[in-house]
Amino acid sequence: MSSVTCRASALLALAFVACAAAAAAPDAAAKRERAAAYVLKLVGAPYRYGGASPKGFDCSGLVLYSYRQAGISLPHNTDQQRHLGQPVRRSELGPGDLVFFDQQGKKHGHVAIYVGNGEIVHAPSSGKRVRRDRLDSPYWRKHFSEARRIGV
Repeated sequence: MSSVTCRASALLALAFVACAAAAAAPDAAAKRERAAAYVLKLVGAPYRYGGASPKGFDCSGLVLYSYRQAGISLPHNTDQQRHLGQPVRRSELGPGDLVFFDQQGKKHGHVAIYVGNGEIVHAPSSGKRVRRDRLDSPYWRKHFSEARRIGV
């Protein structure tokens, strides 16, 4: 094979990889948006420690369940979820991004799903229900630790 043919083959292979990556990005964005839309339907569901079903959710179980409905498998563990995807700036959050908070002395101890318009949905704690909150409220602003984008 000539060097010109090899270069052309290599360029063609690079173009294919770039096209595949570009095609995957919109699919991942669509799945994140579906997870955000699904979690909104769960507002009002009860909190249950270790829960990952509409009978009751803890924070990471709510994320796991919502993403599963969108076709993405995630672990049922806040710390493991925190290591997935890519970091995203707070100013660049999009629907479906995961938002982590420091709570009760635990770094990244709580996770929520950003649903757009400055709002998150999360499973707060025992005796409460899944709810929407403003990300810019004093409490969440104070405890914000990082955000991650799944499927980038």
